[in-house]
Parts: sequence; C-alpha cells; structure tokens
Amino acid sequence: MTKTYDGRIQALRDVSLRLEPGELVALTGPSGSGKSTLLQLIGGLDHPDSGDVRVDGVSVPGLAHPARFRRDVIGFVFQLHHLLPHLSARANVELAMIGTGRGKAERSDRAMQLLGEVGLGDRADARPSELSGGERQRIAVARAVANEPRLLLADEPTGALDTVSGARVLDLMETMRHRRGTTMLVVSYDPAVAERAGRELRLTDGRLAA
Repeated sequence: MTKTYDGRIQALRDVSLRLEPGELVALTGPSGSGKSTLLQLIGGLDHPDSGDVRVDGVSVPGLAHPARFRRDVIGFVFQLHHLLPHLSARANVELAMIGTGRGKAERSDRAMQLLGEVGLGDRADARPSELSGGERQRIAVARAVANEPRLLLADEPTGALDTVSGARVLDLMETMRHRRGTTMLVVSYDPAVAERAGRELRLTDGRLAA
C-alpha cells in the first residue's frame, strides 16, 4: 500500500507485511519514516491511497463502521497515554467498553480486574495527574485490552518512560499477549522492544525491509 500527503509527501511506498496470530513484531526506523502512518492505516484511522489493509480477512478501508471495528478488534497504546484528565483510572478504562453491551456494573468490574492485572487496583480512584508516567501508561495498556482486541498497535509505548517503568510496561504487554494470544505491532526506538520481539521490521523513507 502507499500513502501520500498533500499530493507530494510520500509517507509509505508499496509497503506490504503480514502479521501472524499471536506474534510480537517490532517496527523501527528513523523519525519521519512512516511508522505512525502505518499504524494509523492498519487501525482504520486513515486510508491508503492504493492497496488494502486486512485484519482477519476484513478490508479495513471498506468498513461501514470503522469506530466499531476499532472498539472491538483493535487496541491502541500511544506514547502519550491520552487518558482523560478529569476521569479516574477506573473510569478511563471503563470508557473503552461503552457501546459493547456491557452494563455499568460489568464495566466497572472489568476495569477493576484489569487495573489489578496491571498492579494498580489500589489506584482505581486516582486521576492521571496523581499518577506517575509509568502508572499512566499501564492504565493505557489496561484500557487498550479492555475489549480483548485481536490486534494491539502500540506507538512508542515506552518512549516517555524511564528504564524501569518501560520494562514494566513491556512485561505487562508480553504477559497479556501470552495470556490472550493477542497479536502486537509495536513502533519503538527502544532496543528492549526489539529484543523481546519475534521479528523486527524497519521502515526507511516509507519503504519496508525485514
């Protein structure tokens, strides 16, 4: 697939890749090489100019309800956690489950279960401003897996963290991958991500090389 912005900036050039179920793939490359663009196309946040994106055989650009797809199939973890500052940790995780058919009590129970899994059950009522960067990122991971996505897309999930906090976030993601069989594509400059990945792919000037 290809993606061009403003008719002249070619972010991706004939990129083709396949992710196997349950694998962890690290996506590396210099700044501006198209890594975040690729995640956005896979996650249905943008559309390729040519080519197709398929998740479980479903064409993502052709989806009638992309928001529903992102809620039910894809999980996102960003470098900046994007937690809502006026909501508690529990409410931030619950937010991902709105529209799934779960009632309020079930959403709350599920959020507490996930916060317990990420080691923050005792911080459920804390707001993001009361939490460390590592704690906020762990909540973002809990939110991303709340609906048990088949594919997790992570964009620099440890980029803003110290070494210890970053390692804990990676441990958490790896544990959840093994427990749930989630496929993960992780964009990162962090060598620790590449060390844990089954494969490393590199983007340079919009072109992909294994």
